Order: sequence, then structure tokens, then C-alpha cells
Amino acid sequence: MSTPPRSQLRQTARNIARRFFLTLPVLWLVVTVVFLLIHIVPGDPIVQMLGEGATAADIAGLRHAYGLDAPLSEQYLHYWRGIGHADLGQSLRLHDSVLHLVLQRYPYTLALTVAAMLIGVGLAIPAGVVSARRRDRWPDRSLGLLSLVGLSFPNFALGPILIIVFSIGLGWLPVSGAGVGTSDFLRHLVLPAITLGLGMAAILTRMVRTSMLEELGQDYIRTARAKGLSEQTVVYRHALRNALNPVLTVVGLQFGSLLAGAIVTETIFGWPGLGRLTLSAISNRDYALVQGCILAVGLTYVLVNLLTDAAYAIVDPRMRR
Repeated sequence: MSTPPRSQLRQTARNIARRFFLTLPVLWLVVTVVFLLIHIVPGDPIVQMLGEGATAADIAGLRHAYGLDAPLSEQYLHYWRGIGHADLGQSLRLHDSVLHLVLQRYPYTLALTVAAMLIGVGLAIPAGVVSARRRDRWPDRSLGLLSLVGLSFPNFALGPILIIVFSIGLGWLPVSGAGVGTSDFLRHLVLPAITLGLGMAAILTRMVRTSMLEELGQDYIRTARAKGLSEQTVVYRHALRNALNPVLTVVGLQFGSLLAGAIVTETIFGWPGLGRLTLSAISNRDYALVQGCILAVGLTYVLVNLLTDAAYAIVDPRMRR
């Protein structure tokens, strides 16, 4: 593969920088929505924390201590100042720094999401290529049926089935938790990652198949075959590489869906990630902690889409121009 000229590399860098600056309004919107959304949720966290028997003086004092009695605009500016100083506030229930709590749980959710994405992509690309090469034959029909089943089966139904079969029935894998040590951690990661990744695999398989069929019908594919190139080279070096652009877009979008779906999956498998922490914070009306969890997920989603834009230039040299 030839090295791209410096002018193309500079143009790619400028495009990535422009994309980064375009994400700044999105980041502002994410932070603002997170701040406003939690303040319109019904319920008073101070009353819930102190109990129904608390006096008005105790409620007013604790609300003042947490700054919840200030005007909404002042709370908003204070929240932005806190973000600028890496201070997301204190948890009302756990009495710990929100940033510390989020950083404790974030690696578990990120590991689960990345593992699920690897499973989804690892299954979808070979299946989509085989389905496109065997169009309207039994492999194509079989894979299409499996994709339909994967799309129709929700995580909250698949997870318990996997637990019953592989944990309770066969005893191969643990039921819940994250384990201790690397090997134990990976064993605990298998079932939740499969639960989360199979739905993504079903979506991507159809996308890869459609994109490959379009590329295999192009003139440059017929030219490559006429030159005597092997079928493996034509399919994987030429057709698949050009077919990955729309797949990358879907992968970037599905990453956000995986982060959201991790909330259900973490609850089923007792996985100590952001999902379980968010549900606990919502049930306790822990404003600051809910904001921190949602903000971490939102910022991750924005960053992944920025990296997806950068990946276009790596996968498809035409995008460097």
C-alpha cells in the first residue's frame, strides 16, 4: 500500500480538526440537556434522603448546603464551572465525589461495550460477506433467518436464557458480577458481552450484505476479475474495503445503542458498570450522580462518532481528498 502524500495527510488532519470544532456545540447541548432534564424530574432528593419526618429547617439547611436553593441559572453556571475544574459535585446518597464514582464504574461499562462491539463486528463481517457471495442460496437464506431472530430477540429475554443454559445448566460460566483477576474478569464478561453483541451482529450482517452486493456489481470488480486476480483478493482487498464506509457509520451509531443497552444487560448480570449506578441514582433522586453518569455516556458517544469520522480516511483513501 502506498503512503499517502503529505498534502493529503494535512487535508485529513484539517478535516478531523474541523469535525472536532463542530462537536463543541454538540457537547454544549449534551451538558445543557443533562442539566435541565434532571431538574424537571418530579420528586425532592432532600426529602427522600432525610425522610418524610424531617423538619422544614433541616430540609432547607441541607438544600442550601448542596446549593439546590439557588436559582436555576446560578446552578447552571456553577455546574459549568465544576466541569471546567473536573468537579461534578457530590453524591447525595453515597457522600462521595461524583467523578470518583463514575471513574470507578466507567471502565466496566466501557469494557462490556467494546467486547460486545468486537463480537458484533467479528460475527457480522464474515457473515455478511458469505451472504453476499452466496446470494439467494441456502447460506444467504440461513444467515438472513438468523439475523431476523437476532433482531427480534431483546436483551432482557436473551440474557436469562444464556444464564439458564451456560451458567445453571452447563456450569461453564459465572452468573453475575465481574470477578477478581484478569482471567476471572474475562469469564464474567463473556455472557453479558454476547447478550449485548448479538443484536448488533444481526444489524451489521444485513448492512455488510447490502453494501457488499453493491460493490460486487461495480465495474472495477469485473475489471479485477478480468485481470486474473484471485477471488479472495477481489472480495476482501477491493470490494470489502470499499464496502466498509457505510458499515463504519452504523458501527459508530450502534456504539451509543450499546451504551444505552448496557443498562439492561448490567442489571441482568449484576455487572458493576455505569448502568446499574445510573438506575440506583435515579431511584434515589441523586441529581448530581445521575448527571455525571449520563454526561459520561453522552461524551463517550460524541467522541466515538468523532473517531468514526477519522476512521473513514483510514479505511477509504478516497476520503483523504
